[in-house]
Amino acid sequence: MHMTALLWESGTAYDFFISLQVLHQAAAFGLRPAWAAGVRQRLSAPRREFLEKVCSYSVVPLEWIHALPEPRDSATALSASADLEAAARFEALTLPTDASDEVRTALGAIAARGKWTADEKDLLLKNYDYRGQRLKPVGLEQLLRAWSDPVEAGRRLQAGLEEYARAFFAEEEARLRPALERALERARTLAGSRSVAGLVEQLSHGVQFEALDTFSTLILAASYWSTPLVFHARPGPGTALIVFGARPPVESLAPSAGTPDALVAALKSLADPTRLRILRYLADEPLSPAALARRLRLRPPTVIHHLQALRLAGLVTVRVSQDGGRRYAARLESLDTISAALQSFIMQTDANE
Repeated sequence: MHMTALLWESGTAYDFFISLQVLHQAAAFGLRPAWAAGVRQRLSAPRREFLEKVCSYSVVPLEWIHALPEPRDSATALSASADLEAAARFEALTLPTDASDEVRTALGAIAARGKWTADEKDLLLKNYDYRGQRLKPVGLEQLLRAWSDPVEAGRRLQAGLEEYARAFFAEEEARLRPALERALERARTLAGSRSVAGLVEQLSHGVQFEALDTFSTLILAASYWSTPLVFHARPGPGTALIVFGARPPVESLAPSAGTPDALVAALKSLADPTRLRILRYLADEPLSPAALARRLRLRPPTVIHHLQALRLAGLVTVRVSQDGGRRYAARLESLDTISAALQSFIMQTDANE
């Protein structure tokens, strides 16, 4: 009988890169945009503006982080990236590892020539995969400009990452370490009483990966900043890497926040009539975004936006097929969790007054 071996991986380098993505796409992760903007303002204008451009087309370099030596923290990551030649650094830290040969060929030609053609721009628009979707026009423009001089882009990227570490993440890293250690300890305990699929579904707050049991090795790493979402990759044949959200529901990314992020996201989700209708449909049967769009008579991007909000609130599960397709179902047990969290928060507030 085939058994999937579980490996546990620790390291704050995952949060170093994930936090950058979250800070530049705060709403998509349920973070208050004003607080995220305040963190970004700690960087000098040139570094801040460059990192903002990079985050419009780059992904978290999961496989590269996985290959780092222990202790796999921000200092390790910065040292390893500094050892790379500038152009190689830029490619390793920004280009998706599963980018197609035609995408890589086009980017290589742009780098060699120092400019791009209309055909290359059209090819990248249609084929460059950015977090499972096509690039927006602004992101595409920034991608083209960066690849027209990848050496300069690699130099500026290293400088930006080093300043980000000094200005914010070094202090944040100290806060994260004990939380990540506790999360991995809890996950190991859960692994003793659940199947691999059941463990991943619980750790990921409702993500089901098809054919997960076909992998010979599953690497699980905890991330504070990604909660409740997950990042995943395939660093080698027969191997899957899943970085799961490990922030407790009573804690917020912003240390000074008056209310927990998860509770606010859940209450906002439930206050929307369209999302309530979506939950009602999904309580009957799992549906794809396209099927929901037809029932609701809405555009698919609108439905996906609502599903993202429900996902942040932990109110839906998502089944990811091998070809990347997604089907959603209601996660109604989360209603009890939300109710308990709301009651706990209100009682705690009363006790402190």
